[in-house]
Amino acid sequence: MTIRTILNYPDPRLRTIAKPVENFDANLQILIDDMFQTMYTAKGIGLAASQIDEHVQLIVMDLSEDGNQPQVFINPVVTPLVEELFTYEEGCLSIPDYYDKVDRPKKVKINAKDRNGEDFELEAEGLLAVCIQHEMDHLNGKLFVDYLSKLKQDRARDKVRKVIKQREKDAEHKKVR
Repeated sequence: MTIRTILNYPDPRLRTIAKPVENFDANLQILIDDMFQTMYTAKGIGLAASQIDEHVQLIVMDLSEDGNQPQVFINPVVTPLVEELFTYEEGCLSIPDYYDKVDRPKKVKINAKDRNGEDFELEAEGLLAVCIQHEMDHLNGKLFVDYLSKLKQDRARDKVRKVIKQREKDAEHKKVR
């Protein structure tokens, strides 16, 4: 398994609309495994293929505390089941160290394929509903900061720049040792 590079906001590649997965082959299985490895290493709970510059409709998630409940959603379709919105403070691996509140439908239905190409359907609410909608946005070229004011978007972009600069500085410091 390979740890892939996660694109950071405001990278324009994050705005690319993902295409449906058509081949459930060995390359797809490698991509899924790489995505899980990347997500776990980054200490995330969800990752869309678009975030690692692979523009196919693929999402991996694991909402468990100890990383033992991996979920794969291929070519997902999410349908709101209620008009009631749920406010949740969201973060994103592509927008490191920035969090803000976003309103999303409280309950949704998810139709998708698993890693073997088998169809499945499930209803979700709470964190699972928020997470799947957040990751679906990535597949559609949208980020959670798009729901925020221009001022908050600017703050998020500035925060990401500082985080990246600090990470580069830390990496350089490790090389010197």
